[in-house]
Amino acid sequence: MEKKTEQWSDKKIQRRTFFSFAGFLLASVGGWFSWKWFSGLPPTNNRLPELTRDVLSFNERIKDKFFSHKHLAKTYPKARAARKPRLNGFIGIKDDIDTEKWRLEVVSPTGKPSIYFQLKDIQALPKEEIIFDFKCIEGWDQIVHYSGIKFSDFLNKYKLGKKEGTNEWYKYVGLETPDAKYYVGLDIESVLHPQTLLCFEVNNQPLPKLHGAPLRLIIPVKYGVKNLKRIGKMYFSDTPPRDYWHEYGYDYDVTL
Repeated sequence: MEKKTEQWSDKKIQRRTFFSFAGFLLASVGGWFSWKWFSGLPPTNNRLPELTRDVLSFNERIKDKFFSHKHLAKTYPKARAARKPRLNGFIGIKDDIDTEKWRLEVVSPTGKPSIYFQLKDIQALPKEEIIFDFKCIEGWDQIVHYSGIKFSDFLNKYKLGKKEGTNEWYKYVGLETPDAKYYVGLDIESVLHPQTLLCFEVNNQPLPKLHGAPLRLIIPVKYGVKNLKRIGKMYFSDTPPRDYWHEYGYDYDVTL
């Protein structure tokens, strides 16, 4: 009797082992074919398979529906700010620049000649400062102290960003480095956010070259990839402007 019980148990174990192996094999083959199908999907213009881009776009729409653009980033006392802010991201700022000859080009969306601003035109507006926790999409963060002017003050002062003859804002703002090697697209709500600054100082000193001299964007409610250094060009659009890391698969907004 014991022998028959042992034989039955052995057969039961063998049968379970067979089904487990068969299930594993089928799952592996199915996964391989799924990957082949997925990797063979035609890419979109931002280098991602269309299905992936659709999922990310859906996530962004959910975020826009449930999260307020009025959310403020937490601020800190100056004593908490790093004495030597971390350097990261050098695309578009490696070359030397003559800050005296630098100009910010604002492109007209209607085809009129561009408007050029010197740093003194920007520094003429009320100075603001922010001490906040700068977050990098690579996983690190650091409390930093930047000074400049509100992006919204700049647009309102020089009557930029609104459709001609109306009080309606364009939906997006595009920014580029002078050499056009790095570029970001921003929704107008983020641009008009009260903590979004055009900065020319870090720790009350003029921006060094590798921190984006002479003018950079600081937008505390988004990850560092959106905080463009060395702004050279600005333009407006009702469609999303090109965005460097979005073309490599990151979300367009990367909002915190």
